[in-house]
Amino acid sequence: MVLLFRIEKDAMGEVKVPADSYYGAFTQRAKTNFQISGLRAHKEFLVSLAIIKKAAALANIELKQLDEKIGNAVSRASDEVIEGKFDNFFILDVYQAGAGTPFNMNCNEIIANRATEFLGGKIGQYLVNPNNHVNMAQSTNDVIPTTTRIAILFLLKDLVQEGRKFEWSLRKKSEEFKKILKVGRTHWEDAVPTTLGQEFESYAVSVAKDINRIIEISEELKELGIGGTAIGTGITTHPKFHETVVKKLNELTKLDLTTTKNMIELTQNYNCFVSFSSSLKILAIDLFRISNNLSILNSGPQGGIAEIMLPDVEPGSSIMPGKINPSIPECVIMVAFDVMGKDKAVELAAQYSILELNVMCPIIAYNVLQSMKILTNALKMFRESCIDGIKANEERCIELLHKSTAIATALNPYFGYQIVSKIVKEALNDNSTIKETILKYKMIDEKDLDKILSPEEMTQPKEIDLILVNKIKNSESYKMFLEKL
Repeated sequence: MVLLFRIEKDAMGEVKVPADSYYGAFTQRAKTNFQISGLRAHKEFLVSLAIIKKAAALANIELKQLDEKIGNAVSRASDEVIEGKFDNFFILDVYQAGAGTPFNMNCNEIIANRATEFLGGKIGQYLVNPNNHVNMAQSTNDVIPTTTRIAILFLLKDLVQEGRKFEWSLRKKSEEFKKILKVGRTHWEDAVPTTLGQEFESYAVSVAKDINRIIEISEELKELGIGGTAIGTGITTHPKFHETVVKKLNELTKLDLTTTKNMIELTQNYNCFVSFSSSLKILAIDLFRISNNLSILNSGPQGGIAEIMLPDVEPGSSIMPGKINPSIPECVIMVAFDVMGKDKAVELAAQYSILELNVMCPIIAYNVLQSMKILTNALKMFRESCIDGIKANEERCIELLHKSTAIATALNPYFGYQIVSKIVKEALNDNSTIKETILKYKMIDEKDLDKILSPEEMTQPKEIDLILVNKIKNSESYKMFLEKL
């Protein structure tokens, strides 16, 4: 007869656990209690958790606190968890008991049962104890925040790599479009001339700053409170455990992790996660802004601005034939909104630090790691399926520039604000260009006007040609025009 369940006992009584399960009574109770979302911990979180268990076992062996045979079995079992052999037994919802005790015990029980097998025992026999051995010199209260820090640092490399690639994709477009003059806009209105290249370069600079900010803020996450146990005092640990376990973690992760002078503070204060989440939010804000701007500049193809053409990736409508939408930027905006919302959840969770402990680390971990993953994927998609394939509609850029009032500001130093305002108003009333209107009054030669309206003059700081100013203002045509104002 095949047994479907085994009976385990804990402080609350007997618990039925699936017979072949590597988790035990604590996990089974938590599974029953917390049926909320169906969301599970991120893989990187589980790997980081198991790495901590391995490092703790090795540290306790070195400090002669843990039997070497048991410690090596824990280390070996932790390796298999790291490899993903027991992923199916991490069954708990991300919304669970405070501090993440179910996550910690789920891992402790899996490792204990596998280590028990290594020592010749059977699942459920617990020759290696989840609490006494696997969790030695640890508490959920220092394990889960440390797990979160390490998991974030693991994911950081991919996010930074995609961010840099995205930045350089924008820079390549800025170089490609550097000579394309167009209307710059403020308040949804024509402002002054710019180049399409300058627009894309500004986007690249923003993203570069965002990635640098994320890297800089991530440094604080390297400070670990592991060894602080329940409230940061280090109760139940060897005096050298903190520095020893951090050393072991560095050997296993190569992350340049550091010890702390005050584990009590790290147990209470999760502002490092707030800062890091905020840096992700800032990147999301810029990705939203860039996506929105590209959608506007792409609008049309006939009834909008249409200064750029985004790559066609899919039909845009189930009812309107031939319609193509800015699908990639729209997806990026959805990601940005989600990251902004997750950042708010992290902010609120970090506030919930009561006396010696913040108990909201599980939701902080899930939201920060999820934000990192979707931002990484969004950057890759945005670059490959949109930015790299953007084309400039140079004819449309020039057409709109000449039809607009954008070039008027460049004329102010030469003609004065009042005269230029009059010219602009007349050009709009007559449906003519600024250039056509001003040449009509013969206050300036066309060659001189073209110099003022050249891209070099209009899109960067430039010294005013005082000789030309005097030439214009001494002309009879200028004086006559001035008298009519």
